[in-house]
Amino acid sequence: MTSGGSPAARTRGQDAAGLRIALLASRFNSEITDSLVDGAIRALAAHGAHASDVVTIRVPGAWELPQAAARVIASGRFNALVALGCVIRGETPHFEYVCMEATLGLGAVARSSTIPVAFGVLTTDDLPQARARAGAGPDNKGYEAAMAVLEMVSVYRRLGAP
Repeated sequence: MTSGGSPAARTRGQDAAGLRIALLASRFNSEITDSLVDGAIRALAAHGAHASDVVTIRVPGAWELPQAAARVIASGRFNALVALGCVIRGETPHFEYVCMEATLGLGAVARSSTIPVAFGVLTTDDLPQARARAGAGPDNKGYEAAMAVLEMVSVYRRLGAP
């Protein structure tokens, strides 16, 4: 696993104070997604987010993330969204279909969104790989996704309103 270039390594200027952030997380593979949510919450809290400003919204699985992300953004209630999920390869092509649609769907939502959308969906070959990416340490991909969204909030501010 590589973490070179990770947004988690760059913490200067990231300020979550006053931001309303949606953590959109799948319930499927909850052992992993719960750890991703915990990592995202740790990152946001470490950078000034108030617990009441971070809202966790659960969906059944990674397939449902894009449609829920579109609704979250349309609500106008949030300054940023972090999508979190975990798809572990199985014995059938189902893995490829779910991963592709979650990725393409969230990409489409992000490109049309007026707020930053971070991608924190794990696509791993097995449970040990997923656990390695969702641990309590600095390589937690939920933490990294939250840091990426904070950096993008800063970028959007520098670029100005659309």
